[in-house]
Amino acid sequence: MNDKILEWAVKIQSIAQAGLTYGHDSYDRERYEQLRHIAAEMVVERADIPVDTVKDLFCNESGYQTPKIDTRAAIFQGGKILLVHEKNGTWSLPGGWCDVDQSVASNVIKEVKEETGLDVTADKLIAVQDWRLHNVRNYAYGVIKLFVLCRKTGGSFVENVETTEIGYFGREKLPDNLATEKTTAEQIQMCFDAYYNENWKTQFD
Repeated sequence: MNDKILEWAVKIQSIAQAGLTYGHDSYDRERYEQLRHIAAEMVVERADIPVDTVKDLFCNESGYQTPKIDTRAAIFQGGKILLVHEKNGTWSLPGGWCDVDQSVASNVIKEVKEETGLDVTADKLIAVQDWRLHNVRNYAYGVIKLFVLCRKTGGSFVENVETTEIGYFGREKLPDNLATEKTTAEQIQMCFDAYYNENWKTQFD
């Protein structure tokens, strides 16, 4: 998905969405709808997905377009970091989209509980990253990723609709099949750095 055409499509869709929100002239609104349709067709051209599906996923919001927030938890035990095994066979840090009624800290705690069965505290913000600069992208909109250092206080793994198991991995023995749209090896190494550095300063793009 790292494609200049897709980047342009995202920008055009964002402009069109803002125009539809704040524009009052019916002729202008018609042009913004046309721009939105063009943006969707650009995505179809690159992703080979039916245009109606693209519109449902890509052109389904109203209001000024802003990035989505994704929270990820870094949990350590015995010098190893916890990863969750996704249903599709890949591994990632536990986490997910931040719900509208949650703070960053409470969302991290909630996601960890849902995906691992563990109880944790959210202790330190490791980094705030624009995923366009760090991850393999598979969404046609912006994502801001927040990594939080957490501490396990209890609980045990319970299989759920998202994950099949959890595992603790050493710095030099990370699994090859990472879900790189969610977690890259570099991001995990950053979490190790934060864990071992008492004076860690939050990283941000």
